[in-house]
Amino acid sequence: MAMAVEKSGGMSAYEAARERTVEENKRKMEALNLRHLSAAVAVAPKTPSPMKQKRRRIIEAAVVAPSPPRRSRRLANLPEVKYAEVAPDGAERMKRSPRKPTDSIYLATHGSISMEARLEAARKAEELEAQLDPEFPSFVKPMLHSHVVRGFWLGLPRHFCDTYLPKRDAIVTLVDEKDEEFSTNYLAYKNGLSGGWAGFALDHGLLDGDATVFQLIKPTTFKVHIIRATVGDRNEVAK
Repeated sequence: MAMAVEKSGGMSAYEAARERTVEENKRKMEALNLRHLSAAVAVAPKTPSPMKQKRRRIIEAAVVAPSPPRRSRRLANLPEVKYAEVAPDGAERMKRSPRKPTDSIYLATHGSISMEARLEAARKAEELEAQLDPEFPSFVKPMLHSHVVRGFWLGLPRHFCDTYLPKRDAIVTLVDEKDEEFSTNYLAYKNGLSGGWAGFALDHGLLDGDATVFQLIKPTTFKVHIIRATVGDRNEVAK
């Protein structure tokens, strides 16, 4: 059965209804005057909104006053302590101790020495050691530059330290030929004498090339015998 198509003026029923809807919308727009209003908005000049204008912030250079240092409540009532350096009066200044004669001798004659003089001093030290009581262990120690200049570090024979000296750091006393005693620091892990050895070396005027004999008369006490190198050879080399 063929569907009947309603025609009005040559248009179908759908096209006729659509045409009526369009005409109705046009009449509503003209009644609201929307077409003229949109045209007026399109040609109107654009002006910035007063609400959107950015205000420039004026920042003035602020002067910050330094705040006083914070103090504990317990110290708030106490007077402030100032640590400014004050030069002492002439009478209160620390006076440097006068240089010992041995110091001046050491500074004046710490130059090089001939190998012959070194060997001769070491030979005499070995002869002296042979005459000592064998009940007390001993060893010969020739003096080198590092023993008597600046560093003042005296390394001892390792086998002697392992056999006779303490396994921990200790105070070792050195006794000279006048029976005067000098305390030194023995460093077990380094097998040598550190603090106190410089005083002994300077007080006895030990020089590079001299030889010494260390005799252990007590567990931590050495008797030290000093053999001087020939001064004539030293002076000749120094010239």
